[in-house]
Amino acid sequence: MSQLAVSGRKPVRRSAAAKVAAPSRVLHKGQQTRLVILDAALALAAEAGLEGLSIGALAESTGMSKSGVFAHFGSREELQISVIHEYFQRFEQEVFYPAIKESRGLPRLRALFENWMKRVTEEIQSGCIFISGAIDFDDRPGPVRDALASSVRVWLAAVERAATLAKEEGQLVADADVRQICFEIHGLILSVHYEARFLQTPGSIERAQRAFEQILARYSMGGR
Repeated sequence: MSQLAVSGRKPVRRSAAAKVAAPSRVLHKGQQTRLVILDAALALAAEAGLEGLSIGALAESTGMSKSGVFAHFGSREELQISVIHEYFQRFEQEVFYPAIKESRGLPRLRALFENWMKRVTEEIQSGCIFISGAIDFDDRPGPVRDALASSVRVWLAAVERAATLAKEEGQLVADADVRQICFEIHGLILSVHYEARFLQTPGSIERAQRAFEQILARYSMGGR
């Protein structure tokens, strides 16, 4: 993984996705402008989905001309893909990189889940681009779907790697099914989005956290 338009629209609010600090980097003016556009695009996509992105809506949101936005993203598809890549990069910065500072094995796997849950909690009001994008593009082959699927697969591979290391460290039982563990963990995240965001079920976050600990207990050396 990488080191992991409607007239009269009001400017979109900065969502949890857009509030995540972008990686520190020295930017030229053109890059700075592109990042400003991506910030606005992330906020818009969090509220309206990738399908809600348009050059016109972003021009209105950023106070730029349509031609100015178009100069940075030559098409709506390129804009959508760029938003996916930026979202994933910020996801890495917030969830993945802090976790890999933890010890190999269960401490790292637990940190990945805890960071992921923290982000989910922040996104309950705005929504997750990966999840909304999967709904919009699940049956629509093409570059946007490919970019979404690739980002999710890379992230899930990182979770699987952490679980594999836990097994190699002897912290999970020898016959632990690492892919099953990752499947269940991913299922918890999807359930929280559905329960907390759509059904607005109280206690969803706490239930997911308890379920995660139950997964570890089931497969850990001390759990049998």
